Amino acid sequence: MSLSSSISRFTDYFKRHGFAATVRRLGLWARRTLFSSRMVLFYCDLATQSLPTADMPSKLKVERIKHQSDLSPQDLKEITSFWNPKLGRRKIEERFELGAAVWLIKVEDNLAGYGWTLQGRTVEPHYFPLGRDDVQFLDFHVFPKYRGRALDWFLMTHILYRLAVEGRARAFGEAAEWNKASLSSFAMTPFRRLGWGRKFTVLGHTIVYWSADQPVPQRQASNDKLPARVSNRRTSQEKA
Repeated sequence: MSLSSSISRFTDYFKRHGFAATVRRLGLWARRTLFSSRMVLFYCDLATQSLPTADMPSKLKVERIKHQSDLSPQDLKEITSFWNPKLGRRKIEERFELGAAVWLIKVEDNLAGYGWTLQGRTVEPHYFPLGRDDVQFLDFHVFPKYRGRALDWFLMTHILYRLAVEGRARAFGEAAEWNKASLSSFAMTPFRRLGWGRKFTVLGHTIVYWSADQPVPQRQASNDKLPARVSNRRTSQEKA
C-alpha cells in the first residue's frame, strides 16, 4: 500500500473514531508492520484433492461477480464503507480491470462477507509465479455482525469446489502471521499450509524471502511448475 493511501485511510479512520482510537490503531499498525510482517502461505491442489460439495443452509447464498456493472449499488456501498470509500472503489475498479472476480456470501439476501479470486496472475508481485490455471485468493472479509458462524468456511469451500469443477489447477492464499482469525479460517478449509514469506519493495523492485514447509503438488498436464521444495529462498522481481 502506498504512503498516500495509508494516510488517507487513517484520516478517514480518525473522522469516524476520534483521536484516541486512531492513536491505538496506528500503534497496532506499526507493531504489525515492524515486528509481525511475515505472511503464512497456503495452497490447495484442486486437480487431485477430493473436495466436499459445499452444501450450504438454505438461508445462505454465494454469488460470483465478474464485472463491476453487475455489482449492485448497495453491495458496493457495504464493501467500501468499512475503511475509506474512495480508496475502496478505486481498488475494486483495479481488481475488475485485472480480471478478478468478487464472491459475495449473503444471509437471507443480506451481504455478510466477500472474497476475491484472480486466475493466472496476482494483484501485486507475489512470492512465486502462478501458472495459467492457478487461482489466487485474496482479501476475504466477513462483516462483524456475521462473525462466528463459519461463513469463511462456507465461502472458501464453495469457491474451491466451483473452481475444481471448472478444471482449475491449484489455489493459493495468504494470511498475516498475527491474524489468528484468518489463519483459523484457512485451517478449517481444504487449504494446507505451504510456508511463510516476506516482501519488500525497493526502488521499484520487490525482494521476496520465503520458505516452504512442504513440496507443492504439481499438475502433470501443465508446463507451469513450482520448485519441488524451496527453503530460505530469496527472489527479486520488478514491481508490476
